Amino acid sequence: MSDVKDNYEEQLDAFLIWMKDAGYTIYTRKSYLSDVYEFLESLHGKTIEQVKKLHVISYLSSVRERGVSDATRNRKHAAVHCFFKALIEMELATKNPAYGIKKSKTESNKTPSFLNEQELMRFFESIQGKYRTRNIAVFFLMAYMGLRIGEVHALNLSDYNAEHRTLSVFGKGRKWRSLPIPEPVHQMLDQAISERIEPRRAKEDAMFTSQKGRRLSIRCIQQIASDTFERFQADVPEQHRLAYSSHKLRHSFGTMLLRKGADLRTVQELLGHSSIQTTTIYTHVTNREKEEAISRLKIQIPTPQ
Repeated sequence: MSDVKDNYEEQLDAFLIWMKDAGYTIYTRKSYLSDVYEFLESLHGKTIEQVKKLHVISYLSSVRERGVSDATRNRKHAAVHCFFKALIEMELATKNPAYGIKKSKTESNKTPSFLNEQELMRFFESIQGKYRTRNIAVFFLMAYMGLRIGEVHALNLSDYNAEHRTLSVFGKGRKWRSLPIPEPVHQMLDQAISERIEPRRAKEDAMFTSQKGRRLSIRCIQQIASDTFERFQADVPEQHRLAYSSHKLRHSFGTMLLRKGADLRTVQELLGHSSIQTTTIYTHVTNREKEEAISRLKIQIPTPQ
């Protein structure tokens, strides 16, 4: 690791500056830097200009051989691609050897797990503790407005228009979207803001703060969700428990909207998807709905001849 820092210090510093300027979340920056460190170690001291597509493919192949998922392999590919893109823009490289390499095919037909409305209510009833109001507001934004965990983390008080009941959300691709706030979410948000712990830093505008007066971290939100899901499934035998995470609340939002008749284009806008293809994962249907649809068919067995 120290050799990588010594050999590529300027490039790594430039990459971090580029990611900050591009608006990448702290979580993404850490993940991408870790992946790039790993890639640079695989180069065994080659200069940036010596790196060819072969070296990138070789690294990604070694990653796959370790048994990581296709999604993780694709993230590492994206990190390396962004690294070289940043270096080109910062005039520290002339080519991107990660360009044009195909992504691994992930399971496109894998149904994302979600909670129905009754299960969501039980989830919210499972939220406990001193900061219950804040935590309910956080997860209301994910379950009933479709925010990503990073978007909740990045929210500022200035993004909230209480008079018009709208929320400005800074999402993936550095894109803003304006969302209408449902009345119950509006009420919880107002209550959470009124109980908000004042930040330590005078200019900190974070909507959600920790007990130490800092912006509520992504890791903290994930832990609160994990603890709540554990209570949510407390009466379920351990071998039958599902691997829920905070992102399942966003899945639930997209699924509920489509089941209630919202069109794909509207749901795409609300979720902040750049491609409508991504939104189609929420069009899954249950086995019961499949049975009901087929039961409408009038099927007659031919009379024996």
